[in-house]
Amino acid sequence: MNSFSQFDLPEAIHKALKALDYKEPTPVQTQAIPAALSGKDIIATAQTGTGKTAAFSIPIATQLLTKNDTTALVIAPTRELAQQIEATWRGLTKFCPELRVACIMGGASYSGQLKQLARRPRLIIATPGRLVDHLQQRTVNMSKVSFLVLDEADRMLDMGFAPQLNQIMRMLPKTRQTLLFSATWENSLDQLSKKYLNQPVRIAVGATSRAAGTIEQTTIFTNHREKNDVLLDELNSTEGSVLIFVRTKIRTDKLARYLYSFGLKVGCIHGGRTQGQRNTALASFRDGKVRILVATDVAARGIDVADIAHVINYDLPQVPEDYIHRIGRTGRAGTTGKALSLLTPEDRQQWSDIAKFLKKTGSTIPTPRKIVEKVRLSPVAEDASQRRAQRG
Repeated sequence: MNSFSQFDLPEAIHKALKALDYKEPTPVQTQAIPAALSGKDIIATAQTGTGKTAAFSIPIATQLLTKNDTTALVIAPTRELAQQIEATWRGLTKFCPELRVACIMGGASYSGQLKQLARRPRLIIATPGRLVDHLQQRTVNMSKVSFLVLDEADRMLDMGFAPQLNQIMRMLPKTRQTLLFSATWENSLDQLSKKYLNQPVRIAVGATSRAAGTIEQTTIFTNHREKNDVLLDELNSTEGSVLIFVRTKIRTDKLARYLYSFGLKVGCIHGGRTQGQRNTALASFRDGKVRILVATDVAARGIDVADIAHVINYDLPQVPEDYIHRIGRTGRAGTTGKALSLLTPEDRQQWSDIAKFLKKTGSTIPTPRKIVEKVRLSPVAEDASQRRAQRG
């Protein structure tokens, strides 16, 4: 199937797809859209960046247009992913003003969410914790939910949201269509799918736990004392946007301040920042106002920024699977990208676990790269470096 015109979609949806310049459906969309339109439950696994959001949004919008008395619910693990889904939905329903949406997530105005809910949205996009808050306060009505999507279900379980999901499921109608989308398939999802899905269609596109072949992966072995110098050299010898992953909120802020002191344009995202701050940082990164974004794993999924050129693991992830989700922020939708991991002696065991996981999944093992001679800093960074030296 090489065209969206081959799907039985309303004219308003086709018009929106054309406006969005959606030309050919991706493999996961080719399989998931007709299955969802037929009313079947679905389990779909595909790598990040393969169009999963549109794969469930298009059939849900289509069915809501034909069933006026129904609503849909999409549950996502992070605020950023919820906002990404909302943006996709608004684009797809540009010519369907009746398909109003409410985005319910932590860190955002509760009163603002109440106003959205008062408008009787046809779709609610929610993070688990905040949705439970609304359910407990009886400010949201789930009685007409006929379509449920669990997006990035593996991540929700990794983040410990199983109790909240169970609470939410108890409030939903028993008769509904449920779509479960995930980047990986872990054993923990088996129980979830058996409990909440009815004879689902299984869709698996590619090796879902494998690093994309479009990403050039390398490593540099260094130590704590020289790690920041190596990072600066890397940033000054490359072009394009850079997403840097750091382990903790404190280290994220510290590294962002350090890079800023060298004249580099940098933003940061982590769970301790307000939603407004996170939105501003992400928008500046997306618009190119800042070239570098420093983030914790809250950004490993949910950042939908086109053409991120480089991903750098300043700190390694604690879970090997998260390595793939991190580097999956680059090399998306068939484009190429580069991923670099900075390794210290203390990282030996973590890196061994990641390498074993990559080998097990048939992924490319990153190539070690020697540190070349220092790259000259940009004039702004060089001036900043001199000032810092003068201060002692």
